[in-house]
Amino acid sequence: MHPHTPRTIHLIAPSGYCHNQPAAALGIQRLEQAGHQVINQAVTCRRFQRFAGSDAERLQDINALARLSPLPDIILTVRGGYGVTRLLDQVDYAGLRQQLQGKPVALCGHSDFTALQLALLAHSGLITFSGPMLCGNFGAPALSEFSWNHFWQALTSPEFTLTWASSTPSLPTLTGTLWGGNLAMIMTLVGTPWMPVINDGILVIEDINEHPFRTERMLLQLHQCGILARQRAIVIGSFTGVKPSEYDNGFGFATVWQRIRELTGLPVIDGLDFGHDQATVTLPLGAQGALSVARGQASLRISGHPVLATSATPCAQG
Repeated sequence: MHPHTPRTIHLIAPSGYCHNQPAAALGIQRLEQAGHQVINQAVTCRRFQRFAGSDAERLQDINALARLSPLPDIILTVRGGYGVTRLLDQVDYAGLRQQLQGKPVALCGHSDFTALQLALLAHSGLITFSGPMLCGNFGAPALSEFSWNHFWQALTSPEFTLTWASSTPSLPTLTGTLWGGNLAMIMTLVGTPWMPVINDGILVIEDINEHPFRTERMLLQLHQCGILARQRAIVIGSFTGVKPSEYDNGFGFATVWQRIRELTGLPVIDGLDFGHDQATVTLPLGAQGALSVARGQASLRISGHPVLATSATPCAQG
């Protein structure tokens, strides 16, 4: 076991009910075995209809963060699903900005949580982390060492670089604001006050159970309402859970990415392990990115995000 700094991890459940209670318990056990303190565990079993509690309870999870003392190191979502969008107009954006801006605190989640992450970026200027959640990742039957290591790297390194194989042609280094997350959730914010206006952005997207034609339709909407015109590049994470049929007749994700390249003139870089798969990197949304591609390898250097108090990294627990 490598030496590491014990962290305080505060759980929140702003979305769907955690229907896999054993996974929640396993996730907590793994984090505790690695030396961390996991607090606010009661939210894992809270339930109202399909949600992890009533709207008021789930809103309290978020707004109470503006008054927490002492602050935890990590605020971790239990799971995604649906529910955050119902809360966006009642979030205490000013209080959260005052409490968390510039502090060594990592707010982490993905999927449904993307909507709150982008709203916080828009209204509080807060950089949060698109990354693992308690049930689906830390509580998975087999913990992904890739995801575990990338999580701690992102939270403890003032600057870090991701590299991955990509079929995209060579691209000289371009810089911009890293943002994005779950594509379907990004789309729910279009035309609302919760969508951040990002100029010179590096947009990173992922999704699950969305057919290539639905994915193209969403990207066309982003293009047609002018959002893609403000970006410098699009990075493609994992798009999983769907299989092409005979009816598609060759229409697939590669078709979609090429169509967007042709329409926008933007570089579209595929192949990043990011999203709903077990292997996922952790990305700070709102940080600064420097992106390049050379000889079949993409590189994304990331900086300017919150960093936990020290740079020690815990080792993975099986």
